[in-house]
Amino acid sequence: MAKTGAIIICSFILIIDIVAGILGIEAEIAQNKGKHHKAFLIECRQTVHQAYNLGIAAAVLLAVVHAMINILGGCVCYCSKEKFKRAPVDQQIAAITFLMIWVTFGVGFSLLMIAATANSRSKVSCGLSRRHFLSIGGVLCFVHGFSCVIYYVSVSAKGWLEESKNKREVTPQNSIAGFTSP
Repeated sequence: MAKTGAIIICSFILIIDIVAGILGIEAEIAQNKGKHHKAFLIECRQTVHQAYNLGIAAAVLLAVVHAMINILGGCVCYCSKEKFKRAPVDQQIAAITFLMIWVTFGVGFSLLMIAATANSRSKVSCGLSRRHFLSIGGVLCFVHGFSCVIYYVSVSAKGWLEESKNKREVTPQNSIAGFTSP
């Protein structure tokens, strides 16, 4: 039963992050339809309201998934290298992917918000070039989704192993007249 719940949760997380990634890439496409002039690192762009809406929607979905995976998966943290090395492989994977989730979220969310808010004004905006911020943020949504799935599976692996061990101990095949074999 726990495995079916995990499959549903992982599918839901992955679908939302894929949608966020697609929205980020679509926002980049909409932004590129506006007029822009570039001179070295300074760029003047006509703002595109659709790029703003799509970029904000992608950032919100990314934040929702990030909050959801942190609530469902909890925090895996090791204070010393020795504790990390002694931990089981599934917990080591969980700790590494937990760090990866936070990094991809921080960079992806920042890129999406920076590029989306640049399109929030109603006039032409000039400043440092922000080319491809929305599409890179969208791709990081995909990376975030796959990292979340790996993280949730590795966090849940301990419970699955205990559940399968308990099932093996009390199956009808292992019991004779009500007594269970070791």
